[in-house]
Amino acid sequence: MKIVKADFVISAVKTEQFPEDDRPEIVFCGKSNVGKSSLINYLLGRKKLAKTSSTPGKTQTINFFNINDKFRFVDLPGYGYAKVSKKKKSQWPKFIEHYFSSRKNIISAFVLVDIRRNISDDDRNMIKYIEYFGHVPQIILTKGDKLNQSDKVKARRKLSRELGVDEKNIFITSTLKKQGKYKIWDNLNFLFKENEFDIFVERVDG
Repeated sequence: MKIVKADFVISAVKTEQFPEDDRPEIVFCGKSNVGKSSLINYLLGRKKLAKTSSTPGKTQTINFFNINDKFRFVDLPGYGYAKVSKKKKSQWPKFIEHYFSSRKNIISAFVLVDIRRNISDDDRNMIKYIEYFGHVPQIILTKGDKLNQSDKVKARRKLSRELGVDEKNIFITSTLKKQGKYKIWDNLNFLFKENEFDIFVERVDG
């Protein structure tokens, strides 16, 4: 199927607002301003579905997006921004824990990392968190246009060694150069099939 419908559902601030049906969910995690919203728009061939912001830490809700009435993208709050209030920071772990512990339909959890940066303690903790709840973490290296091909290969290999994550679960993207989306969709189609969902998404242009 083609992506013919992609709608914002809700910015949830409490668990009671989470959608109640059992559609499969693909989760996007990462540091503030790593490019989660830009990536979601790119993957879906949309320009402004997920709102981007130049202000780190602005997304402090769990945002749900309905895709073709078949599955959802879920954008978790960005982490690691110093200027976010201590109260808000303390609320995030419990909020995110409620999400992961209550959702039985998560088929993939992506952690986005800027390809130019060393992986942070916050990223490592997020990966451990995903594993704790029984999911296989997958890594998306953003801003791939900032490195040449040789350095991109080295960055992926280095990250694979550091985290013990298979290179096949590390994807390199550039929303500026429109690179990397097809491998991610191929991976998601495999996961839909593996989890026995009758969903196959054709490659999304744009």
